[in-house]
Amino acid sequence: MIYDFSIHSGYQMEFIDITNKIRDQIKKSGIREGLCTVFVPHTTCGVTINQNANPDIKTDFIKTLEHLVPNEELYKAFEVSSPPNIKAALMGFDQTLIIREGELVLGNWQGIFLTEFDGPQIRNIMVKILS
Repeated sequence: MIYDFSIHSGYQMEFIDITNKIRDQIKKSGIREGLCTVFVPHTTCGVTINQNANPDIKTDFIKTLEHLVPNEELYKAFEVSSPPNIKAALMGFDQTLIIREGELVLGNWQGIFLTEFDGPQIRNIMVKILS
């Protein structure tokens, strides 16, 4: 079964915690044991798993990605969003997680994040759940 939902990002670059939305989709599915793949069909945003207890981690990620891939006119395809495309590719466009006893398996401090690099935008997230 595939579930879709949308998120509206509010900034050019941000990490949006979508963990509870994914948990809701798993509950709706009724699957007790299986896998959950989260995919974003966009080239300028991604999805990652990381620490969700300290909000400064998101800021640190954004600063580091800006340092690695500055938003400057040093790219051949700058006018078609090269920096956001590169940042999204570094983060990845999907994550696969385990479902155990009807719950998403994550570490104590882990969350699932939509990583926006070309916002604000409306982003679609696809969730495929398999038993």
